[in-house]
Amino acid sequence: MTNQISLSFDQPDLVEHLAMLDADGLDQLDFGVIGFDKDTVVRLYNECESKAAGLKPDRMLGQPIFTVVAPCMNNYLVAQRFEDAVETGAALDATINYVLTLRMRPVKVALRLLAAPGAAIRYVLVYRPA
Repeated sequence: MTNQISLSFDQPDLVEHLAMLDADGLDQLDFGVIGFDKDTVVRLYNECESKAAGLKPDRMLGQPIFTVVAPCMNNYLVAQRFEDAVETGAALDATINYVLTLRMRPVKVALRLLAAPGAAIRYVLVYRPA
């Protein structure tokens, strides 16, 4: 029997809950999850994000997030916030309205940027309104 995961995009303390999920648990979520390590290499890429972006997880895993997977996020709004959080040792939990420009087709989304001091994985969550 599969346990149904019921986490929401705007749930408080979400970074702690995400850290406890395995790949199957992440695939049950109804928003995109991209998890990356201290070197910005993608380690987690869930099914929701894969389907929405049209990118296979096996091609995204092991790639740098801000230069290969999501170069449109390599700016002060996204990538710089993660760098600043690491530099200051602060937690990061910010939600921003954003436009993804993957494959030249703009898509309005909400991004939630999550990082906990000392955590092995940081997250970009992607919510695409219906």
